[in-house]
Amino acid sequence: MGSGPASAARPKRADARRNEGTLLEAAAAAFVASGVDVPVRDIAARAGVGVATIYRHFPTRADLIVAVYRHQVEACVQAGPALLASGGSAHGALVRWIDLFVDFLVTKHGLAEALQSDDAAFATLHAYFLDRLVPVCAELLDAAVRAGEIGSGIEAFALMRGVGNLCIGADRDPRYDARRMVEVLLAGLRLT
Repeated sequence: MGSGPASAARPKRADARRNEGTLLEAAAAAFVASGVDVPVRDIAARAGVGVATIYRHFPTRADLIVAVYRHQVEACVQAGPALLASGGSAHGALVRWIDLFVDFLVTKHGLAEALQSDDAAFATLHAYFLDRLVPVCAELLDAAVRAGEIGSGIEAFALMRGVGNLCIGADRDPRYDARRMVEVLLAGLRLT
C-alpha cells in the first residue's frame, strides 16, 4: 500500500499481493475478535509475520484499518456477480449477498467509532462503501425482479440502509438476532 508515485506506476508482484491479502485477513480476524485497537503484535502473530512487515505495508493503524475496510468491501463487490452466476435463483443470490453484507456490518467491532474519528484517512470511506456496494445490490435486486421472484420498487440504497439499521447494536444484546430480522425483511420481498 505504497503512496509514492513509484508505487502507483509499478504493480505489486503476485507474492506481495498475497502477503498483503494475508495481512488484511489476519487484521480483519483480529478486529473481529478484539476490536480495531488490537495490538499490532497480535495481528502480526495471526499473519505469521513480524511487526515490521505490517508497518512496511501499513505505516499507521489508520492505514491498516482503511485497507481492511476496503478489502472487505471489495470482497462483497466481487461476491455479487459470482453469486448470480452460481446458477441458483436470483433471490437466493440476493439473500446470500445480504448475508455477507450482514457479516460485514456486525463484525466491525470498533470500526464504526474509528470511522467517526477526526482522522482524515477515514473521510472518504463511507462514500467508497456506497459507491462500490450500492450498484452490486442494485444488480442483484434487478435480477430478482426480472426473474419474477420479488416485486419492483425497492431501491438498493433503501434495502442496504434497512439492513444496516437492523444490524445496529446486534453485538450488545444477546436477545436480539439481527440475522433473523434481516431474514424476515428479505422474506417480505418475495412474491407469493
